[in-house]
Amino acid sequence: MTDASIHASKTDTAEAGFGDFFALLKPRVMSLVVFTALVGLVAAPGSVHPIIGFSAILFIAVGGGASGALNMWWDADIDRIMKRTKGRPIPTGKIAEGEAYAFGMALAGFAVVMLGLATNFVAAGLLAFTIFFYVVVYSMWLKRLTPQNIVIGGAAGAFPPMIGWAAATGSVSVESVLMFALIFMWTPPHFWALALFMKSDYHKADVPMLTVTHGRKATRAHILVYTALLAPLAVGIGFTSIGGPLYLAVAVVLNALFLKGAWDIWRRDETTAEADSYRTERKVFRLSLIYLFAHFSAIWAQTLLNSSGFGGWG
Repeated sequence: MTDASIHASKTDTAEAGFGDFFALLKPRVMSLVVFTALVGLVAAPGSVHPIIGFSAILFIAVGGGASGALNMWWDADIDRIMKRTKGRPIPTGKIAEGEAYAFGMALAGFAVVMLGLATNFVAAGLLAFTIFFYVVVYSMWLKRLTPQNIVIGGAAGAFPPMIGWAAATGSVSVESVLMFALIFMWTPPHFWALALFMKSDYHKADVPMLTVTHGRKATRAHILVYTALLAPLAVGIGFTSIGGPLYLAVAVVLNALFLKGAWDIWRRDETTAEADSYRTERKVFRLSLIYLFAHFSAIWAQTLLNSSGFGGWG
């Protein structure tokens, strides 16, 4: 812990309530972790006892929340600067940095051990590695070092379906790797679309987001390239054991829309974008949220159809 962290943890804070500690868990991010992990668990071959399945998702959620708390502890200094994050519990003084650190570490240890006991230690090992990757590799190392921070760091958010799959099967498979890859390739265009209309925040906090280091024009080109690489991967999943006609139809429509959005972003110049308050960038960012949810919903629905003998390729 840094001297600043120790000092901040000793300062007086307003009495924290349940809602403040819950906010440390980044509930919106955690909801995505829970959903994609659940799809990974459901899509895995075989069956899982409902109690074991519920326990697995619960402990994966707790592990995701632990990552969020530890990220807020480490990033407290820049969270105080950025408009998007200054209302978090630590910048507002509701929770001390030391409290957030202890809370996050306790949850991380609890989640990993309990997931191992409830399911298997392959899943527990993946969860432990995910927490380590998000907190140490991304938050502590990459985020403030390189404009490729979100590209490499995005792997942390891509592990949950692999963990869910491993909780059900005790192993990693091609299908779980494909779900990982779907999130991994989606993350850069998703965050760069956000960064295009939030550049001042990252600039003030001295975070080397691509928009800050290479400018918005380069960022727009990167969004187009990553979206073009993402589309065949997403559509290709439709021809695997976790895919099928329903998934394929959803993937084709969504990727056509996402590619169109990336193309529209690439064609824009900064004068036009600023004049209309980055309307296109905001629209593509909102689409990116629907994109991931819809793809994983389609995997879930296709799994149910395949298991009932309908909807598959065979």
